[in-house]
Amino acid sequence: MPFRLGLPELLVILTIVVLLFGVGRVGKIAGELGSGIKSFRNGLIDDDEESAPKDDPEK
Repeated sequence: MPFRLGLPELLVILTIVVLLFGVGRVGKIAGELGSGIKSFRNGLIDDDEESAPKDDPEK
């Protein structure tokens, strides 16, 4: 495999990112990324509910 990342490599990358952007900025980016993923998942769930056949109580 051409590209393997272990724990030491990930720690070095994380350290560089924190040094470049700062702790506050990295936390803000992570929070926005998390809320974006949550919105995406909720959208998928809502889409599945709309496309599922619904029982008609009047029949």
